[in-house]
Amino acid sequence: MKPSLLSIPAAFRYWIYLTAVLVTLQAPALLAQEHEDDHDDHEDVVKLSAAELEEFGIVVTEAGPATMVRVLDLPGEIQANDNHLAHIVPRFAGIVIDVKARVGDEVTAGQVLAIIESDGSLSSYEMKTLISGTIIDKHITLGEAVSRENGAFIVADLSTVWVDITVYQRDIPSVAIGQKVFVSGGQGLPEVTGKISYVSPVVEEETRTSLARVELPNPDGAWRPGTFITAKIIVENFAVTVAIPRTALQMMDGKDVVFVETGEGFIPREVKLGRSGKDRVEIVSGLSPGEKYVSVGGFTLKAELAKESFGGGHNH
Repeated sequence: MKPSLLSIPAAFRYWIYLTAVLVTLQAPALLAQEHEDDHDDHEDVVKLSAAELEEFGIVVTEAGPATMVRVLDLPGEIQANDNHLAHIVPRFAGIVIDVKARVGDEVTAGQVLAIIESDGSLSSYEMKTLISGTIIDKHITLGEAVSRENGAFIVADLSTVWVDITVYQRDIPSVAIGQKVFVSGGQGLPEVTGKISYVSPVVEEETRTSLARVELPNPDGAWRPGTFITAKIIVENFAVTVAIPRTALQMMDGKDVVFVETGEGFIPREVKLGRSGKDRVEIVSGLSPGEKYVSVGGFTLKAELAKESFGGGHNH
C-alpha cells in the first residue's frame, strides 16, 4: 500500500514543495540557455561553397610538420662602404678659383673636381678624384681658402653598401659571422639576403649595443646610405610537428584561433602557440597533423561570424 502525502512528515513535505517550486522557476531559464548554446554552436560555423572560397581568396591547407627558423629582428642602417670611400683634399693650400662638381654627381677616377690657385707658387692645379663613384659630401666653394687639413669632397663607390645592424647586449651571444640575414627597408624596397661579415668585439658603453655588418650588393643604387632597415638574423633551424603561416592566425575574444574545416563548415578553434619563426609559428595544441585549416583569408570568415552575431546571417 502506497503511503499518502499526509503520512509523510511535515518537514519533508515542505522540502518537496520547495524543490518543485525551484524546478518550475528555473525551467524556462534552462531551456533558454540550452537554446542559446545551440544557437551559439550554429553561429560558430561558416559554410562557403568552392566558388565562394575562390571568390574571397580563401586558401585551405593541410596541417603538417615543418622546418622553421628562429630569427632575431634587429634595427639597422645603410652606410657607405668605407673600403670604397675617398676623402679628396687639396695638395697645397690656396684659393678655390673653380668648382666643377656638386653633391650627387657621378664621377670617374681622375676626373677634375676643382681648380686651386696655390698660395706658394700662385700657379693653379687640378684637384682630382682618386676613385669612381658618387659625390656624397662637399666642403668647398668658389673663392674659399683651402688647406690640406680640410677635406673638400667625399666620393663613395655605392655599388656595394654596408648594412650596420644594432645588436642588443642580450642578443650578442646569438649573433655570429656567416649567419644569413634578411634585410628589408620598406618604401618599396625588396627584401634581400646577405651574410654577416663582421661582428664588433666591443660593446658601446653608452648604448650597451654591439655592431654586426652585412656587405650588400647595390648595383642599381636602390640602397641609399642613411636608410633605416630591419634585419632578420637566422639564429636557429628546428623541426616542429605542426607549423602554420602567421596569416592563418586570427584573434577572437582575446584568443588565438584558426579556422578549421569540418563536415559542417569552417569553425574557429583556439590554438596554443609555440616557437616563432620568420613567417611561421609552431602550434602546440588545437590543430593536429592532417587537419585542414584556412591559411589565407581567415579574416573573411571572422567577418562572417561577426555579421551573424549582429543578425545579418551568412546569406550563403
